[in-house]
Amino acid sequence: MRYNRRQFLGTIGKSTGSLAFAGAALNLNAFPKLMHLANAANGRTPLDIAQDESYWFEVQKAFTVDRSLINFNNGGVSPAPDYVQEAMKRYLDYSNTAPTHAMWAVIEPQIEGVRKRLARAFGCSPDEMAITRNASEGLQICQLGFDLEPGDEVLTTTQDYGRMITTWKQRERRDKIVLKQFKIPVPAENDDEIVRLFEQNITSKTRLILMCHMINLTGQILPVKKVVQMARKKGIPVIIDGAHAFAHFDFTHADLDCDYYATSLHKWLFAPHGTGMLYVRKDKIVGLWPMMAAPDRMDDNIRKFEEIGTHPAANHNAIAEALTFYEGIGPKNKTARLVYLRDRWANRLLQHDRVRLHTSQQPGRACGIANVQVEGIDSAELRDWLWNKYRIIVVAIKHAEFEGLRISPSVYTTLEEIDRFCEAMEVAVKDGIKSA
Repeated sequence: MRYNRRQFLGTIGKSTGSLAFAGAALNLNAFPKLMHLANAANGRTPLDIAQDESYWFEVQKAFTVDRSLINFNNGGVSPAPDYVQEAMKRYLDYSNTAPTHAMWAVIEPQIEGVRKRLARAFGCSPDEMAITRNASEGLQICQLGFDLEPGDEVLTTTQDYGRMITTWKQRERRDKIVLKQFKIPVPAENDDEIVRLFEQNITSKTRLILMCHMINLTGQILPVKKVVQMARKKGIPVIIDGAHAFAHFDFTHADLDCDYYATSLHKWLFAPHGTGMLYVRKDKIVGLWPMMAAPDRMDDNIRKFEEIGTHPAANHNAIAEALTFYEGIGPKNKTARLVYLRDRWANRLLQHDRVRLHTSQQPGRACGIANVQVEGIDSAELRDWLWNKYRIIVVAIKHAEFEGLRISPSVYTTLEEIDRFCEAMEVAVKDGIKSA
């Protein structure tokens, strides 16, 4: 079956719950691109699509990236497709015609349509979905929103995100709580071992757990559902850091069963920079303080977590276009492509004895992010060398337990860019970076 415009909008409408909203959100220039993708994917397996360069060429054309360099730090912040950028500009231009009317009375209320679409994509009620500015904001709402007493313990691993560790350490200084961290394997390939490590580090003073869904250092995916259910039996809430997970690989809330989940949308959803979301289970909202004050009438309202004053309305409204782009590709197809790109460079580099991969390649253990080390070469120096000599952007990870380069291509990445990166790394392995 080939989709026409009406049929394509119908499929988007079914996936988003609002045909009218989907049609209004899309720039007309986006239709040919998205319908072409829908037709090209029709009836094919994700693995087949992952290897179809003509399909991904159409995806690549949606981005306005600088092709004079290679950007392998999409785990930090990603570019948005052209029509996501155009949508944000339209909303911003309209806001500035008369902000107190156009932005506050017209555009701002449209956040409710975006909320419904995000909730549908994540698999929860709109009344459990807050729209934030990034994962850190959502996580800090949770980290700072629980009442804790001096001596209470919070538990996390040694591989959690630095900003979140900083948040706990501030609570240590201010509230006299205790942050407890423990090591996990690199890579981790046994779910039961991870659950056991969390459980054995719980004490009678443990009041909260923070865990990553996907660890930013390595791309490791942790068994969220198993840890959450173990901790729930002990009455311990678990906050999930999903900064790198949402729209990166295929899952919904049903796969997690968590009560608290925060993510950034400007990473793998390709939404405007400065957008994120926070999920809080409905019956948990009333017990969590917002980071910025809200009136008591909002105690059980998810929107209390959005009480920040004037909102960046153009940013959050253009999330709708990013969702349509994501749904047009399809979560399973995107997952398969990112794994395909990772394996293309990882398998090639692993042929060299001095190359170590700190990320599992087992299905479901990781996706598009991986951490690679060349033994004998300082990772920070290798990062600088790749940029200075080849204009390749990567992240150097210097952790107490391991080091390497974090590599995170995206759907706009070409195979030629993957191969150029491999060639540069092979020069480093063979000749070193001092004389190369």
